[in-house]
Amino acid sequence: MIYLQRFDLPGEDKETEYKLHGSPALDFGCYSGDGYPFGLFIYKCLDRLDFTSSVTVLCGENGSGKSTLLNVIAEKLKIQRKTPYNKAPCFSDFVSLCRAKTAKEIPDGSAILTSDGVFDFLLDMRAVNDGIEASRNTIFKTYLDDKKYLRDNGYQMRSLDDYDELKRYNEIRRSTLPEYTVKRMKGRDITLHSNGESALDIFESSVKENALYLLDEPENSLSAAHQKELAGFISDSARFYDCQFVISSHSPFILSIKGAVIYDLDSDPVCVRKWSELKSVRDYYELFKERENEF
Repeated sequence: MIYLQRFDLPGEDKETEYKLHGSPALDFGCYSGDGYPFGLFIYKCLDRLDFTSSVTVLCGENGSGKSTLLNVIAEKLKIQRKTPYNKAPCFSDFVSLCRAKTAKEIPDGSAILTSDGVFDFLLDMRAVNDGIEASRNTIFKTYLDDKKYLRDNGYQMRSLDDYDELKRYNEIRRSTLPEYTVKRMKGRDITLHSNGESALDIFESSVKENALYLLDEPENSLSAAHQKELAGFISDSARFYDCQFVISSHSPFILSIKGAVIYDLDSDPVCVRKWSELKSVRDYYELFKERENEF
């Protein structure tokens, strides 16, 4: 399914008109240099993106503008995001000059998922897990201290007020340390996944049926095996679950998704290329060819 069919950037004429006639943002000197994101794409003759496939990949070196393009598209389509991003003073003016052609309403649930958002989630999970780990260590210490106390002194209930304490001591007598810990930690799941596994889980759990997703370098934190798994998930979601993806990526696994249309933002002018023609992929190829005898 293709929800977003075409996206038009301002182009040289509109950018020139904007600069000449001014705007409130210009009064604050935001147009020093090119007034980002103005000037970023006209030098590459990029004024239009056509989305003819359910998977479109934007590929380019750092600073090529691929993440900026995703943010511009997300802002224009009012797609939900969980992570804030830095807007230049002229950003909103640039977005207002863009035009989007859609086949129908952009579905509810469409979203932009960024590597920054994934990183923030991983930090939050680490904080939660640190708190759970601290709780577990406290339970360990309580068990060992109470076990020693019972062994040295025993325990006698003096009144009904001591009943809960007696139940806890009896539980300690009957349980091993692992058994006691599991009971006390019930309802508090300790995440055992690596950052890469957690990042993959985030993407897979965030993507639902019938929606448009903008993914900003989703391969960050992922091993080669997990990148391959993510590429398969994206391909299947587009093919079987009517999802459309626009992705910024360097990953050869994502770039090699069958049927994906790839915009090479390093070329001048920007053009569509096969994945095997991209410089980033050719660099991998040449490395392996040079050392082919080691395989």
